[in-house]
Amino acid sequence: RARLLAGVRAGVPDAALRGDERPGASLPGTAMLTLPGCDGDALLYLLDARDVAVSTGSACSAGALRPSHVLAAMGVPDDDARGALRVSLGRTSTTEDVDRLVAVLPEVVAAARRARAATRPTAPGAPRPAATAGV
Repeated sequence: RARLLAGVRAGVPDAALRGDERPGASLPGTAMLTLPGCDGDALLYLLDARDVAVSTGSACSAGALRPSHVLAAMGVPDDDARGALRVSLGRTSTTEDVDRLVAVLPEVVAAARRARAATRPTAPGAPRPAATAGV
């Protein structure tokens, strides 16, 4: 988990860990991150295409179309919560698995941000920006 968090922070400095970082204060095999400017579904799709398996929340919230009620209760703004990514590590997870996620995450976040910007007008009634290649 420490390797994962250090790598994420180095590659995506504005990523936020949601939860308590003190030793023993959280589950050692999970990390809930929020990635501003991203949609969780886009992150899932882009990471899956790179053979990285993650989720956007707990199993009990699978398929929900709105941001996590837990993140909302923690005071996380809806826009940030939409970019939530849950990473679970188990006994079969390897250092290589963590390194692969850390290596592809900056590229994936950039692509997810481009996709979101292309589909969300900047102001009411404003035209949508043209789609960019590589999304």
